[in-house]
Amino acid sequence: MPNFALKVIRLAFAMLGGLFPQTAAKLAFALFCRTPSRRPKGEKARIMEAEGRERLSGAEKIPFPVGKSTVMAYRFNGDGTSRRPRHLVVHGWGSNAAYISALPLGLAETGAEVVVLDFPGHGLSSGRSLNMRQAVETIVEAERRFGRFDVAVGHSFGGAALMLAAGGVMKGAGAISPSKLAVIGSPSHIHWLFDDFSRMVGLAPRVKALLIRHAEQVAGASLDDFDTVAAAARLGKPVLVVHAEDDKEVASHHARRFGDLATAQLHWANGLGHRRIVSDRAVIETIGAFLSKDMPPVHEPAGSGAAA
Repeated sequence: MPNFALKVIRLAFAMLGGLFPQTAAKLAFALFCRTPSRRPKGEKARIMEAEGRERLSGAEKIPFPVGKSTVMAYRFNGDGTSRRPRHLVVHGWGSNAAYISALPLGLAETGAEVVVLDFPGHGLSSGRSLNMRQAVETIVEAERRFGRFDVAVGHSFGGAALMLAAGGVMKGAGAISPSKLAVIGSPSHIHWLFDDFSRMVGLAPRVKALLIRHAEQVAGASLDDFDTVAAAARLGKPVLVVHAEDDKEVASHHARRFGDLATAQLHWANGLGHRRIVSDRAVIETIGAFLSKDMPPVHEPAGSGAAA
């Protein structure tokens, strides 16, 4: 966010927060959920997205509604073959299916049916905002559309959303039931995001508390429930946690929190940071090997609610 714009926002919240704290909190939440511009930032990002779009050209494009949004899904190997396991892949905040396309394409090379989503406000999906409940509802609706996912893989924000969706954390949002999950560079809790955001825009303690309360009301869960390690412990299913110690966006302690969990396997991919990690061939092969181990060979086709 440009310095001048940030100064204006901080001044506005300082004035509004003192007079109308509830209004300030709701405006802060709207800003917190505002998704970044979809336009690639710089030539390198433009090339990466173009390459990703080329990878996705071999997949079916299947839009479907989620609330007020239209979500774009891309499906590889969607021929209805009963012996294909079904994978779900989701991206992180400010990303999209094209940027992480090497991952679903690599998993599709194993013969799996792979569905990768653009979250609301990202990629070819509609909207300009996203919150965790929307992400969970999108994941749950994808399973209704395509049939049960045997495994689910998520990067960053998407990994956290998957864990919360599998854990059924949010009241009324539903849940998914994969046999295995893999999270890449993902946060294990989100208190720190509200702390960082509140500092950035200069929210007074009272307004910050109201912001959190409003976010919890929207989510149907408290911030304390947004704990992916606790969700994984309750699930008792195998989880692969991939992280880089040099990740500057999601600190490595989020991965280390899984260290005492018997069902979790940690894989360090140091040197790959937060973004390159999701497209690294060795990482993709590690995830593919984890997901395919001990998986049942037969999968019944999706029912009448599956996408055609």
